[in-house]
Amino acid sequence: MTVRAVRGATQIDADERGQILEATTELVTEVMSRNELSTDDVISVIFTVTPDLTAEFPALAARKLGFHEVPLLCATEIGVPGALPRVIRLMAHIETDRPRADVQHVYLRGATALRLDIAQ
Repeated sequence: MTVRAVRGATQIDADERGQILEATTELVTEVMSRNELSTDDVISVIFTVTPDLTAEFPALAARKLGFHEVPLLCATEIGVPGALPRVIRLMAHIETDRPRADVQHVYLRGATALRLDIAQ
């Protein structure tokens, strides 16, 4: 097995707890599905949010999905002027046999603008 990192991001419409949890659930589920992962394959996940999101920790959504034994961390992105607002990002460290080129990074909703080269 090799350790790889999977990136992902999504954007929400408002700083509301429900939206943070719903969008994070969708993002984590897509990362897991597209990369054919189980929680046993996940070493750790770092979640970040833009400074305008404070209503909930995105990690709560992962816990509700069964990430009970996986170390999770939440942090705030730096506030760069003109940056895309209301964005939730993740970087998951995984164990996989997939070559780096086959790892599926996931960008959803308005966050597709962050990576037009790999947007779904």
